[in-house]
Amino acid sequence: MQNNILVTGGKGKTGRLISELLTQNGIAHRIGTRTPESGSEIAFDWMRPDLAEAAFSGIRSLYIVAPTNTSDHGSVVPPLLEIALEKGVQRFVLLSASSLASGAPMMGKIHAWLEANTPEWTVLRPTWFMQNFYEQRHLVTINEENAIYSATGDGKVGFIDALDIARAAVSALTSNRTINKDFILTGPETLSYGNIAAALSKALGRKISHRNLTTSELASRLQQNGLDETYSKILSAMDNDIASGTEERITDGVKALTEVNPCSLDIFIQRECHRWKV
Repeated sequence: MQNNILVTGGKGKTGRLISELLTQNGIAHRIGTRTPESGSEIAFDWMRPDLAEAAFSGIRSLYIVAPTNTSDHGSVVPPLLEIALEKGVQRFVLLSASSLASGAPMMGKIHAWLEANTPEWTVLRPTWFMQNFYEQRHLVTINEENAIYSATGDGKVGFIDALDIARAAVSALTSNRTINKDFILTGPETLSYGNIAAALSKALGRKISHRNLTTSELASRLQQNGLDETYSKILSAMDNDIASGTEERITDGVKALTEVNPCSLDIFIQRECHRWKV
């Protein structure tokens, strides 16, 4: 199937990888971004409906990354998706999260809207990214304190490589079949933060420890590092969910979409080892 695809969040964690994969396969696409810099990039902002018609013109398939500057996704995103339908977009692929079913807050509201209003849709619901350990707060503490802080206890997660999410998205965007389904995406094994610390210790040649905190201690630490109180409490609550076992599961979602098994943590660390101080 020939495609002209718009990748929103095209400079983000998954969007950038999707664009690279599409380019490698010679598939025409545009990158939607608030700050376009090249010919393949076009101005797009979920908070700017005036940009939508130009961005969606000639597009058949749309990759949706919800805005990060609001949690009211059910009010902000669907009006622009209405414009997309009017401009002829047929296929919609949403990046959501494993914890958000259809109708849940945030991306769950977009999920429900897609089910009810679009001819072709896929919702990708990945669990926690392996990339988190070389980005954001974990990179700093791994490099400076030889430690990973969380409130996850011994809870386990099917951590996933963002590249596997990108491959799944490309499949959903370009498949010859209509999918109309959501997929919980995980890696091949469930791992605790202690397991992650042990794997990093082995690869980096120095002891990395997991330091488990209470949710209130973690929230306080996050606020000290610059996050606002509300977001700090949300992240701490998500760690508590992990401790309770809500993310301890493995699915075949990646293989169902890509026909390839997801990347393991050991292979991921080998590939990305340069990200940390050795």
